[in-house]
Amino acid sequence: MSQTFASLGIRTELVEALAKRGITSPFDIQSLTIRDAIAGRDVCGQAKTGSGKTLAFGLPLLQRLGEGEHTRHPRGLILVPTRELASQVVEELIPLGEAIGLSVLAVYGGVSLGTQGDRLDKGVDVIVATPGRLVDLIERKMTSLQDVQMAIVDEADRMSDIGFLPPVDWILRQMRAHRPQTLLFSATLDSVVDQLVQRHLADPVRFAVEFSDDGVEEMTHRFLAVHPMDRVKVAATIAKTVERTIIFTRTKRGADRVAEDLAAEGLATAAIHGDLAQPVREKALKKFSDGKIKVLVATDVAARGIHVDDIDIVIHFDPPADHKDYLHRSGRTARAGRHGLVATFVLWDQKTEVDRLKKRLGLDKEPTVTVYSTDPRLVDLLNFHEESAPVS
Repeated sequence: MSQTFASLGIRTELVEALAKRGITSPFDIQSLTIRDAIAGRDVCGQAKTGSGKTLAFGLPLLQRLGEGEHTRHPRGLILVPTRELASQVVEELIPLGEAIGLSVLAVYGGVSLGTQGDRLDKGVDVIVATPGRLVDLIERKMTSLQDVQMAIVDEADRMSDIGFLPPVDWILRQMRAHRPQTLLFSATLDSVVDQLVQRHLADPVRFAVEFSDDGVEEMTHRFLAVHPMDRVKVAATIAKTVERTIIFTRTKRGADRVAEDLAAEGLATAAIHGDLAQPVREKALKKFSDGKIKVLVATDVAARGIHVDDIDIVIHFDPPADHKDYLHRSGRTARAGRHGLVATFVLWDQKTEVDRLKKRLGLDKEPTVTVYSTDPRLVDLLNFHEESAPVS
């Protein structure tokens, strides 16, 4: 008999709120962790992006806080690496919190400190924060962690990648006197992340959702040799056959240019990168998530905040700098148990670097095939057949 959220101990109001959104069956990481988290245990969960981690920690957090009384300061804390992820976690948890009378607020840079401080003054049950902004709020005495009963660190490996573990450690040390229940989730548990676990989690139960180390086997990979003057049209031909496409470029200017060129090809497109104001990036991401635009063009840095399910294809318009970037970019399409489809464009002078990339990924048997924007095979890359010889 398959598990349900009710059988895991989730209260009726939350189960009904989930059902209204069509969520009735827990993912593996949720089935593994929810019971112990509700019981008050510290939890260390190893699961990649798109595996259902938000509800794995969000449901126990809301349930436990819903059993207590409101206080002046936040009682729940969720630390995330990016602004976009903070927004998406809040979007997922707000309707669940409303079902049991709890408020959830995102706090991150790019928004007025005063505005966030005013909102915190009115009382918030749960804050979802990026580490830097939360440190600012604490140091300015605009919020306090003294009432936090449950703290979650999400995507700890990415925190490490972008240098956020020191402020995360500082934040957790501020609560050492009352030591709240602490949950940590990470795709990988390297020595640095494990040090954080050893330092701040008390006798944690550990769970891991099995997946291949790199996710390569969960994706179909196509390497397409394209002409520089035809590259945009090839991308447009592919994107027009699916609902959601993410295209990656190496530069901010390149992202803007590709977005403009695709719009000229009749595709609803937006770009996101570090030079754009946070509200602009959030607006573009929401339109993409809602299906109002078909194509999102992003740089690698901005890509860290993209957590949208049902992405049909990732296109590397510019080949990534290394295999880690390839996997991070490509992982946007292999989420929530779905198989991913990835296409890498290769210009004539990029073949050597792409061959090295393929070898590092274990994809050196995948051919690089010459295509043009009129090629009929582009309408179904998943069942792409190599009708012409690979580029030598």
